[in-house]
Amino acid sequence: MILSRLAGRPVLLVIGLVAAIVLPWFVYPPVAMDIICWALFAAAVDLLLGFTGLLSFGHAAFWGSAAYATGLIAVHSGLPFPVAVLGGAAFSAVLAVPIGYLSIRLRGIYFAMVTLAFAQMVYFVANQWRDVTGGENGLQGIPRDFFGVDLSDPFFFYYAGLPFILAGLFVAWRIVRSPFGRVLVSIRDNSARARALGYSIDRYKLLVFVLSAALSGLGGGLFAIGHGFASLDGVYWTTSGQAVMMVVLGGIGTLWGGAIGAALIVELNDYLATAGFQETGIITGAIFIVVVLVFRRGVWGTARALLAKRTARRPADQAPAKVTTPA
Repeated sequence: MILSRLAGRPVLLVIGLVAAIVLPWFVYPPVAMDIICWALFAAAVDLLLGFTGLLSFGHAAFWGSAAYATGLIAVHSGLPFPVAVLGGAAFSAVLAVPIGYLSIRLRGIYFAMVTLAFAQMVYFVANQWRDVTGGENGLQGIPRDFFGVDLSDPFFFYYAGLPFILAGLFVAWRIVRSPFGRVLVSIRDNSARARALGYSIDRYKLLVFVLSAALSGLGGGLFAIGHGFASLDGVYWTTSGQAVMMVVLGGIGTLWGGAIGAALIVELNDYLATAGFQETGIITGAIFIVVVLVFRRGVWGTARALLAKRTARRPADQAPAKVTTPA
C-alpha cells in the first residue's frame, strides 16, 4: 500500500529527495543543516495549523526543550547523538501531554494564546534553572559522538542527520494521508459534524498535538547537535512565530510548503547576516507581507493550484470534436 501511494507522485518525491541529498554541495553545510531542521519543524507546525486548524504559538517550547534535553543527554551520558536526539524528541512528546490536554479545549486565538503562555513558562524555567541549562549562556559543548566516527566536519554530519529528518517528514506525510489524517481534516472543516459522526474530537486533537511536538523535538534536538549548543532563543516565542511564518510562506496544509518556506527564510537570514545587516526582521517581514498579498495560498500552495487548474483544463482542450452524421 505504501509503495502504491508513493508511486502516485514519484517525480515530486524523487525531486525532493535529490534536493535534500545535494543541498550541502550548493549551500554552506551548516546552513543546509538548519534548512532541513526547520523544514521538519515547519511540517510539524503544519500538522496542527494546516490539517487540524489549530494555530500554535507555543511550539518553541518543544523545539527548545528537546534541544536542552538532547544536549544534556549527549554531555552527561556520552551516548551517541542518535540516542540523544531521540531522547529529546521523547521528552518533547511527554511535555506536550499536559500542555495539550489543557489547551485543546480552546479554539482560535484562545488556543494560540494559551500555547504561547505555556511556551513562556518553559522559557522562564530554562532561564532560571541555570545550573542545568546554563541560563543566558546556554548549554555549550554538545558533542557529536557516533561510535567513534569523526563528525566534526559539518558536511559529513549533514548526511548523518539527514535520515532523521527524512524519517520525520515521512511520518508527517503518512499521518496526513492516513484515515487518522482525514479525521483531522474533518475536524478542521467542521468539528461539530465530526463529533456527530462519533469521533472523539479532543482525543484526536491531543494525539496530533503530541505527534507534532515529537517531530518538533526531533528537529530541535538535531539542530542543537549541529550547532553544539542550546540557547534560550530556542524556547523564545519568536521561534514559534518563525515556524508559522515558514508554513504561511510555503503554503498552509501542503507539508511541502513548509520546506520551501524554511529554505527561503534560513537562506535569507544567512545572506543578510553575512552582509552585515542587523535588522533582518524588517526584510523577512516585508517579504512575508508581499507573499501573503500576492500568493494567497503561499508559494507552493499557489503553484500547486495553478498546476491543478492547468491539468484539469488540458483534457477538455485536447478532447476530439464530436462528429455528427447527417440523418
